[in-house]
Amino acid sequence: QVHLKESGGGSVQPGGSLTLSCAADSGSGARPWCMGWFRQAPGQARAGVGFIYTDTHNTHYADSVKERFAITLDASKDTLTLQMDGLTPEDTGMYYCAARGHESGSCYRDWERGVFGYWGQGTQVTVSS
Repeated sequence: QVHLKESGGGSVQPGGSLTLSCAADSGSGARPWCMGWFRQAPGQARAGVGFIYTDTHNTHYADSVKERFAITLDASKDTLTLQMDGLTPEDTGMYYCAARGHESGSCYRDWERGVFGYWGQGTQVTVSS
C-alpha cells in the first residue's frame, strides 16, 4: 500500500511557474517502480502529464508539457516534484500524483492508460489572467 499526498497547487498567471510536491509513504513495503503526475481539466478525461522510474530516475512526458515541465524524485525524502514553467490556461486542472508497484507489465503503458494503482487526492492548478 502506498499513500500519496499532493501539495503546492494554486493560482498563477499565464507564463508563470508553480511547483507541486507529492509525499509518498510506502510503509514497510517496497518503493513503487514508477511514480507520475496526471491532470484532469474541467469536462475532460484525466490524462498523463509525465512519470519517473524510481530506480533510474528516467522520465517521460506528454508532448503538451515537454520542455516546460520537469519531474524529479528525492528518494531520501520519498518526495516527487513537478516543476511547471511557462504555464498556460490549458494547464488548468486537478493534478494527481500516482504510483505503480512492481507488478508485471509496463509503467509506460499503464501511465498512458491512466491505471496506476495508487493515487493521491489531487491539488488544483488554475492558470488565469
